[in-house]
Amino acid sequence: MIVFDLQCPNHHIFEGWFGSSDDFTDQSARGLISCPICGADDISKAVMAPSIGAKSNQKSAIDIPQTPAKNEAIEPVENAQPNDAVQLSAPTGTSTPSLIEMKAMLSKLAEAQEKALESSRWVGEDFTDTARAMHYGEAEVAPVHGEASLDDAKALLEEGINIAPLPLPVRRPDKEN
Repeated sequence: MIVFDLQCPNHHIFEGWFGSSDDFTDQSARGLISCPICGADDISKAVMAPSIGAKSNQKSAIDIPQTPAKNEAIEPVENAQPNDAVQLSAPTGTSTPSLIEMKAMLSKLAEAQEKALESSRWVGEDFTDTARAMHYGEAEVAPVHGEASLDDAKALLEEGINIAPLPLPVRRPDKEN
């Protein structure tokens, strides 16, 4: 397998895994690759830094934040508001999660998001209008997900409409391979 950094015309950069460089070329020509952020299908290879492994007697240059130890409770922040920033710190003496553990955590996050979206309806670019209609009683309240610009999302929050971004990109249903 080979990993390429890919880029869409909107400058979103994401990874793609292929059996070979020819597989990328073939899939791209057939329109099978699209940006997971905006759905654009005019994808090209992005500039990549070379992957050079560290010597076995040297530490990695990557400084990954530590996570709490297993079974360690994370205390809630008293009087926290939805938009408050919270500084999290790991107790000393805990180890950094391994790559396998981080992949497992991302996998669980993806599974949780997928499960949450099973009961949610895709409204696409109508997200802002749909959220407002539900908030003001003009439409039945139901779980929905879709697309909103940063300015539209801020406006919804300023109106007191509770929304949250999804942690992982969602492929538009009309753009599925």
